[in-house]
Amino acid sequence: QVQLVESGGGLVKAGGSLRLSCAAAGRSFSIYTMAWFRQAPGKEREFVAAITGSGSSGYYADSVKGRFTISRDNTKNTVSLQMNSLKPEDTAVYCCAAQFGADYYSPRRYSYWGQGTQVTVAS
Repeated sequence: QVQLVESGGGLVKAGGSLRLSCAAAGRSFSIYTMAWFRQAPGKEREFVAAITGSGSSGYYADSVKGRFTISRDNTKNTVSLQMNSLKPEDTAVYCCAAQFGADYYSPRRYSYWGQGTQVTVAS
């Protein structure tokens, strides 16, 4: 069992930056693949980025590649998402998620979810 709590969302102007964090409570954090998903009003949940348990590999949606960076600190049980060059279309609720496996892109593979944090990018 893993409990996930996100923080760091807010309102930012287009071109600005935000850093999201997700704190995990539970055992063996390093065995979980961690990811960020987002959901905008009226849209389906969308994959943003994932990172392997060791932190050695990251995976990104094309829409955020080159702008967002996912990282993790297994000593602190945290995963972060650094978001640069934000665009209005990045506006959404961002959730972190955890799974045992390596099917990075499908939300159905993730067993544990946080409540989410709102990111709003003003034009």
